[in-house]
Amino acid sequence: MNVGVFIPIGNNGWLLSENAPQYKPSFELNKQVVLKAEGYGLDFALSMIKLRGFGGKTEFWDHNLESFTLMAGLAAVTSRIKLFATAATLCMPPAITARMAATIDSISNGRFGLNLVTGWQRPEYSQMGLWPGDEYFSRRYEYLSEYAQVLRDLWETGTCDRKGEFFQMDDCRLSPRPQAEMKIICAGQSAAGMEFTARYADYNFCFGKGVNTPTAFAPTVERLEAAKAATGRDVSSYVLFMIIADETDEAARATWEHYKAGADQEAIAWLGIQGAADTKSGADTNVRQMVDPTSAVNINMGTLVGSYAEVARMLDEVATVPGTEGVLLVFDDFLKGLDAYGTRIQPLMKSRAHIQAGAEAGAEPMAKVA
Repeated sequence: MNVGVFIPIGNNGWLLSENAPQYKPSFELNKQVVLKAEGYGLDFALSMIKLRGFGGKTEFWDHNLESFTLMAGLAAVTSRIKLFATAATLCMPPAITARMAATIDSISNGRFGLNLVTGWQRPEYSQMGLWPGDEYFSRRYEYLSEYAQVLRDLWETGTCDRKGEFFQMDDCRLSPRPQAEMKIICAGQSAAGMEFTARYADYNFCFGKGVNTPTAFAPTVERLEAAKAATGRDVSSYVLFMIIADETDEAARATWEHYKAGADQEAIAWLGIQGAADTKSGADTNVRQMVDPTSAVNINMGTLVGSYAEVARMLDEVATVPGTEGVLLVFDDFLKGLDAYGTRIQPLMKSRAHIQAGAEAGAEPMAKVA
């Protein structure tokens, strides 16, 4: 099973809690996170894009770096790990995105890929005068389909003359092209999102579900498998989980309860308002899960809470779901969490035995991280 880290490009990571670690994002922090991930043999790092936060007492996601420039910097200081940036497609013309991606491909020597998002939080774009109107909710994957076609044309042939509803290209050129095949991620879980992913993407990211229910996401993977049947393309699923681990189950659960007790209700309320704004097509499954008040303290992502051994066991259980190629992990404290994962959890995982074998043989992926 492949393992990646969803790096903390926004303040406080993924915990809307006054009791969680409070920090601002910085290049230095993200560099430390990605170098640790590379040192422990993780396969990839992904950064999101967020252009407006949720406010509240914790100012949740009010402070964010920009995804492409961050990943360009990280590409220059890493040597093995795959890097994915996220394109806010309403802000970035596809020809510019294609060129920036080709540039980071050059910096990274072929280790770069792209996550495409349609945009679901209206104030992110209306603040800049870029929101196309609420009818966009029902047509966002039509827009994204044309966007992806322009990207593929430019990356694969160096030219695009495509005339569509949203983009009209006139002998558009790209050179140099990426040296490696450019992989695309999508995280849409609606029927339209699944259809887009099956047709244009290489990986589908979905939310894990619940606390300590590591295979509850399986129906989502089944839906992707059905969508793939119509396109015949090879698209694999990756699942997002938060890891809260400690020496014992009791200690980890106490930490989790402490975070929940400090939930930033004002920021959570803002999240709910934005998630309900899509009245045209109904919010995407991921958005509906995010705004569910059940466990909004970490945006309702799947959460694995327990001892190091128990978390290792649950991660191995994730790998048993057919069609699942890997996981994307976040941590309550990224630096401590990655150290715990690399030294206490991963060595116990059967699905990561190849990494441990490489370490024992002195292979590069498990190089010591300061």
